[in-house]
Amino acid sequence: IQRQQSQRAKIVSHLFPNMARKQIVEEIVDPTGWMLDNDLANFLLLRQKEVLFMCMIGYTLLHGSKVFAAAPKGASVSYKLVSMILACTGGGILVPLFINAIPVPLANDAYPIAILVSFAIHHYFPIVWEVIKLSPLIKGCVVVLYEAVRAKVVLTFTLAAGAAISPSVFGFPLFGPIMCGTVGGCGGAFLPLNKGLDPVLAGMQPPMTSAFVGAALVHFFMNTSLSEGIIDAKEKAHLHLAVFFILVGLANGLNLGAAAKVKKE
Repeated sequence: IQRQQSQRAKIVSHLFPNMARKQIVEEIVDPTGWMLDNDLANFLLLRQKEVLFMCMIGYTLLHGSKVFAAAPKGASVSYKLVSMILACTGGGILVPLFINAIPVPLANDAYPIAILVSFAIHHYFPIVWEVIKLSPLIKGCVVVLYEAVRAKVVLTFTLAAGAAISPSVFGFPLFGPIMCGTVGGCGGAFLPLNKGLDPVLAGMQPPMTSAFVGAALVHFFMNTSLSEGIIDAKEKAHLHLAVFFILVGLANGLNLGAAAKVKKE
């Protein structure tokens, strides 16, 4: 009976190949596919170039606010511009040097364009950022754009370092990719290099901590049995990383933690 059934299946697949393909496709069901099949996921994963560039504007705009606030009085335009370039692309410069790749500002022309646009806004129209600071809603939107780009950077550099570094002690490189992902998410804080370790003098800043935790979670998830059998594991890891960064960024950017402490007191 089993032989007859197998022979019939072969005959059906031979005569009706499309029907056989449909049966195979229908058997593969992704129970978590709903995570990626929605507009929110399309936005957070930055699948469209237009969305990516919009998020780059938010990313560079937020970095620019820190640069202009920390710049000495009477600092030249060139000083502010170079400082902003280093702040926005610090991780994208350092990590490619570590893994023998092309730095991001040289490989992707969209980043310099976004930096110049944001620099022009801060330099010629500083009132724009003053208005953004007054509105928690608008500032929160900018933080979402900023963290969406940072999640993409951390994920990209963690996976790129994992592919470039050969395993030594374990079955996959352990510390190298995590370090590269962490630097990718906060490397701009250490540039220019004359800052030394001043950025961590008072402890790890929230972007540094979140970048380290995010890079570690992504690296372990993608290189262990945790991701076995998961369809589109990379995109789902990217989505969860973006949500994690956004929640942490909103909590710190809008001082939600400080407000909770005040209420407790």
